[in-house]
Amino acid sequence: MKLTSRSKVVSNKEQSFSESLYLPGIIKGMSITLSHLFKRRATVKYPDELRPMAGVYRGQHVLKRDDIGAERCTACGLCAVACPAEAITMESAERKKGEEGMYREEKYARIYEINMLRCIFCGLCEEACPKEAIFLTDKIVDTEYEREDFIYGKDKLVEKMTARIDVTKRQTKEVIEFKKLPGLKHNELFDGKSLNKGKKH
Repeated sequence: MKLTSRSKVVSNKEQSFSESLYLPGIIKGMSITLSHLFKRRATVKYPDELRPMAGVYRGQHVLKRDDIGAERCTACGLCAVACPAEAITMESAERKKGEEGMYREEKYARIYEINMLRCIFCGLCEEACPKEAIFLTDKIVDTEYEREDFIYGKDKLVEKMTARIDVTKRQTKEVIEFKKLPGLKHNELFDGKSLNKGKKH
């Protein structure tokens, strides 16, 4: 009685004398190994040598600043909610008088931490962010010896104005086109006076 139509007849062929010595198999295996000695090496001397990264490669995160150097993040928590690995934690604070140049909105992230050991670099945090504050760059996360060194705070995440990071490759065409629409000001600071006058915001 056949239980399936995928059954195959297996031959019980006896080994020859040369096959019983395993010499053909050993010689074949050694020839494959020796052939790789003359091929181009697949490894690179990292970090002295770097492989070219694709534009969509997701590496270390960055918290972006605006054109005047103010932090974009408003500690809304949407990135932390969207994170499937629960790697993002933050604590919000209110901006004080005179700190308008430091923080874009009245609320900002006093503490912003990402546990790089838990992060799976899925990119959901940058998709959830309404202020375009967090992006994943093409930089590889540094190697460390202690687990606590993999918890990145604002000292490692916030963008330096002297070394701006280009994230245009991470932005979708829809977002770029939205920014070009006249009358709609993406990521503009809240202005109660213009809102009361009936202007589009």
